[in-house]
Amino acid sequence: MIRTQISLDARDYALVKREAKLMGISVAEFVRRAIRHGLPQRSTAPWMRYAGLVESGNPDSSQTVDEVVYGSKD
Repeated sequence: MIRTQISLDARDYALVKREAKLMGISVAEFVRRAIRHGLPQRSTAPWMRYAGLVESGNPDSSQTVDEVVYGSKD
């Protein structure tokens, strides 16, 4: 792990410290999680960014995913 330093104003630090305490984690872990949340997702499967974007119009399509993806079954 690489150690780094950041500067926060007193109000932000107090908020971060309070939230971290409520979550039962350190301020450092709170900041790490906030940074992870703010960064774009790193996906090993680039096609996954399109998951959920295609609609078939069929409310039961999740039950017939092979037909939706590959067309009619042979």
